[in-house]
Amino acid sequence: MIPLKLIALDADDLAVISAHVQDAVVRVGDMAYLPRQKRFAAVISRFDWAGAVAAVLAGRKPPRERRRAGLRFERVLSVRLTGIDLRMRNAFLSLLAVTFEPAGEHDPAGRIRLDFAGGGAIELEVECVEAELKDLGAAWRARRVPSHDEKGKT
Repeated sequence: MIPLKLIALDADDLAVISAHVQDAVVRVGDMAYLPRQKRFAAVISRFDWAGAVAAVLAGRKPPRERRRAGLRFERVLSVRLTGIDLRMRNAFLSLLAVTFEPAGEHDPAGRIRLDFAGGGAIELEVECVEAELKDLGAAWRARRVPSHDEKGKT
């Protein structure tokens, strides 16, 4: 698998990053907001959905792989948490989606939202969309393929 390095500068780009980080696992202690740098960053363990889909389309058994990746957002003005306790640094969250809601029709500013299984969320108030997803190392075999039951758990 070729390591990913994706940049998002608008909502469509962010949707591509969201597809690659769906079902990523992140430890609460591996997320940080750096207000002076206007940056929010997280180290995640993402599931390789692209590799799994490519294998199925080629008629092969899909690999079950995860890869450590950095997810970074720039120009962050503030961060708001819902249903996430920062004191639980060793708790793990399962990322479901990353979305952008502009402040106005033609306004680059708005809110980036990271939604997690179980109802937790992080909202980033941003000047504009500026995000990066970058793989940080080799892939490893995942225990299982993420799946979602009717309650939204993975």
